[in-house]
Amino acid sequence: MSSTRDEVLALQQRMGESIVGQQRMIERLLLGLLADGHLLVEGLPGLAKTRAIKMLARNLDARLSRIQFTPDLLPADITGSEIYFTEAGKGEFRFQAGPVFANLVLADEVNRSPAKVQAALLEAMEERQVTVGGTTHKLEPLFLVMATQNPIEQEGTYPLPEAQMDRFLMHVSVGYPEAQAEADIVRLARAEEAGGAAAGTSAPVRLAPEAIFAARGAIHDVHVSEAVERYIVALVQATRAPRLVDDDLDKWIQVGVSPRGSIGLDKVARAHAWLHGRDFVTPEDVQAVVGDVFRHRLILSYEAHAAGVGADAVIERLVQQVAVA
Repeated sequence: MSSTRDEVLALQQRMGESIVGQQRMIERLLLGLLADGHLLVEGLPGLAKTRAIKMLARNLDARLSRIQFTPDLLPADITGSEIYFTEAGKGEFRFQAGPVFANLVLADEVNRSPAKVQAALLEAMEERQVTVGGTTHKLEPLFLVMATQNPIEQEGTYPLPEAQMDRFLMHVSVGYPEAQAEADIVRLARAEEAGGAAAGTSAPVRLAPEAIFAARGAIHDVHVSEAVERYIVALVQATRAPRLVDDDLDKWIQVGVSPRGSIGLDKVARAHAWLHGRDFVTPEDVQAVVGDVFRHRLILSYEAHAAGVGADAVIERLVQQVAVA
C-alpha cells in the first residue's frame, strides 16, 4: 500500500514541477482520479487548467483526448457514430469511436455548446458507456473527464443545468498564483522556450493504470468512524434544513445538497486521508474537501445573490456552524 502511495506522490511531485503555483488544483485532479469521479474546473484563461491534465497524461500511462466545445458541436462529435464502409464490393456500418473513448478527456469550455451536446458528455460520464445504433460500447476502465469553463464570459454560452452539474464529483475553482509563483512561471516558460531541462524533453516515468486501481482499493479500506459519518451527514442535512442551523444560511440556501453530495464527500475525504498517509478519515479531511464537493450542488437564493454572497462564503459559514460530532 505504501509503495502505491509513494508512486502517486511521485506523480504529484512531477506534475508540480511543470505546473507552478497550482498545487491545490493538482491535488484535486489526483483526488478525482483516485475517487473515480469527474471534475468541473472553473478559472480565468491561462491558469494551467489544460496544462494540468496534459501533464497528468504525460506522467500516467493513459490516453488523453481534448474536445473543444463550440456552438456547432454535435453529440456524435463526442460519442462517435456509425459510418458506412465499403470493401470488396460489400458495404457495412461500423462504429467510429469519438474522443470520449479515452482515459482522460478534457472538455474545454463545456458551457460553449448547447444542452444536447452537454447531455451527451454527461450521460457518458454517468453511465460509463455509449449506445449508438442500438449497440452499447463500454468506455475505458480508467476514465476521467475534466471539464473547464470560463467564469467571466457569459455571452454565447449555455450554462450547465444544476441537476446535470451534480454529475461532477468536484467543482474546483482556480485562482491566480502568488507573486513568487508568478516569477517561477516566467522562468519555467523561459527555460521551456530555450529547450532546457525544464522543458520535459526526457522521457517521463509513466505510472501504470494498475497503480491507480490499487490505490482505489486501498482508499476503499480507509476507515470512516461513526462520528465522522455523522459529521458528513450533518453537513449535508444542514444545507437542506438551514433554518435549524443558522439564520443567515436559511436566507442564503434555496436548495441543498443531493445524496450524491454525501457519497462524494465520503469518497473524496477517504482519498484525501489516504493521499496524506492516513488509513482513517478525520474531520479535517472532510473540511479540506467539502468546498469542492458542495460548491456546485448548492442553489443559492435571490437574497444571497443580491448580497453578493457566493457558494464559498456559504460553505465557510456552514463549516463554522455545524459542530464536529
